[in-house]
Amino acid sequence: MVLNYSLSEVAPYINWLYFYHAWGMSGKPEGEREHLRAEAEERLRYYEHSYQTHAVFQLFEAYSEGDDIVLENGVKIPCLRQQEVESDYLCLSDFVQSGHFGAKNGQNDTIGVFGTTVDANLETDFEADPYAKLMMQLLADRLAEATAERMHEEVRRQYWGYAKDEQLTLEEILKEKWQGIRPAVGYPSLPDTSLNFLIDELIDIQQIGIRLTESGAMKPHASVSGLMLSHPQARYFSIGKIGEDQLKDYAQRRGMNINETRKYLQANL
Repeated sequence: MVLNYSLSEVAPYINWLYFYHAWGMSGKPEGEREHLRAEAEERLRYYEHSYQTHAVFQLFEAYSEGDDIVLENGVKIPCLRQQEVESDYLCLSDFVQSGHFGAKNGQNDTIGVFGTTVDANLETDFEADPYAKLMMQLLADRLAEATAERMHEEVRRQYWGYAKDEQLTLEEILKEKWQGIRPAVGYPSLPDTSLNFLIDELIDIQQIGIRLTESGAMKPHASVSGLMLSHPQARYFSIGKIGEDQLKDYAQRRGMNINETRKYLQANL
């Protein structure tokens, strides 16, 4: 499903703490931060009818098989497991019900796959003004994340409906008080950016204007992709460093040669 939003629809979901951090405002007086936010919000109002943000998602019946998440169409999403001593040895597949399709006992689990982005020209229309370019680029990053937050709320309450009675304030939403997690590709629990190619095959993120580079990076830069998991005990974690044994196993499950896989996971080796 594709969802399109106006800037005013997603602006309330912006986490301004990350915006301040990107500007190097940590430790600055509150008045300076308020002035910067007021200017940013004025720009959002000014460009309300010039730009939109976009989301695409799909829900799949799924089950876990070891460190893989297996979808109803037979596609496997390989995940990595923590190996470092004193970690909890977590893997995202731990938060998906194990089993197989057609099992007589119980129902299959469900997961969501998503992508969000902004109009591409939001990143290119301000080349002549370096300050405006920086301001709009940082706002674009926040808008892509805010779009994921808005979309995820609708998925939880309506499209998936596993939390249809959820009544959270915006502050609680931004503090991620909702049930489940939304791990993004390239982030600590899902570090392999080549998974964007798999996500594109599953939900066609190009239909909302996201294109992928050879390394799996997304264009526009202000884009987010990942998974939605509903398990009540699901939580975020960092994979950290992995050993050569897991690298080889992951490469086999990912269907890539080990040298190619090593390139994508260099920071975790």
